[in-house]
Amino acid sequence: MASMDPMTSTATQAPRSGPVTRKDVARYAGVSTAVVSYVVNGGPKRVAPATEAKVQDAIRVLGYRPNAAARALKLGSSETLGLIIPDITNPFFSLFAHAVEDAAAALGYALVLSNSDGNVARERNNVRNLAARQVDGVLLASVLFEPDLASLETADIPSVLLNQERDAPGFNSIGVDLAAGARMAVEHLIGHGHTNIGLAMGTNVSGSKDGREQGWRDALRDAGLREGPITYSEFDRSGGYVAGQRLLASVNRPTAIFASSDMQAIGILRAVREAGLDVPGDIALACFDGSVESEYSWPPLTTVVQPVTAMAEAAVASLVGAGRGEPPRHRLFATELKVRQSCGCP
Repeated sequence: MASMDPMTSTATQAPRSGPVTRKDVARYAGVSTAVVSYVVNGGPKRVAPATEAKVQDAIRVLGYRPNAAARALKLGSSETLGLIIPDITNPFFSLFAHAVEDAAAALGYALVLSNSDGNVARERNNVRNLAARQVDGVLLASVLFEPDLASLETADIPSVLLNQERDAPGFNSIGVDLAAGARMAVEHLIGHGHTNIGLAMGTNVSGSKDGREQGWRDALRDAGLREGPITYSEFDRSGGYVAGQRLLASVNRPTAIFASSDMQAIGILRAVREAGLDVPGDIALACFDGSVESEYSWPPLTTVVQPVTAMAEAAVASLVGAGRGEPPRHRLFATELKVRQSCGCP
């Protein structure tokens, strides 16, 4: 004799008007509301697999949606992290945001993403908005070395600074050694026999000297070479385009260029082609970041790759993972030179 399905008698009930409740799910599955709570929240008590399957089936059939606000109040956690980046249209930051979302999801957290557009006022407003939402932590790729996080501190919300090359006392921070990465790229260009290497350097709001510029200078100095021409512009494609035009028009036109971002290098490629020149035949090119776009430009770009996944996982862990509650510290990650054709390698 077949066993009776506890859901048989409820499957023909008239549909409810209004939202489905936890009691409805419990009634449909033939269990208590406490059991439904254990399944929805993943504990604290274990539920037999067969019982859990019945509850999940009831949730699916009835279309039950747990109340996120009520769950957050009960757990004392919104299970949400905030991420603020300067520009989501930049493939590097898109890659970073994706890696942060994956790392957060692996720990059961959702992600709220916002752009500062490289603007200090907008960045502060984004920070205040996330604090008001009572997120569990904020990851910030700031336009400032020491940003204003007073609203997070008041709300007792932990934060971690991304894309930081130097230790910011009192903050958790993640970054790479920009100088070492730039030096590696410039030394590679020197290895191709270039003695006149220009620099397309991105500008920042704080006006502080970027490690990539220092790495360029160090590599040339140690090789006994004079510094090539340098131009400052935005980190994006249009900034690179302008930088490329200026470097090509300089009296001391370089035979190689190091660009401080992949996006600048993309702009430089256009400027070089418009000038009737060739990369790498007339101008060798290397850059920094390791975005996907660097692999699919033509020629593919030799670039300094930042370990985005490892940095994202470490940043999230410092907020809600194994590193939560530890004293603030600065974590510096090593970069890798990805050699492609733009530098002159086959």
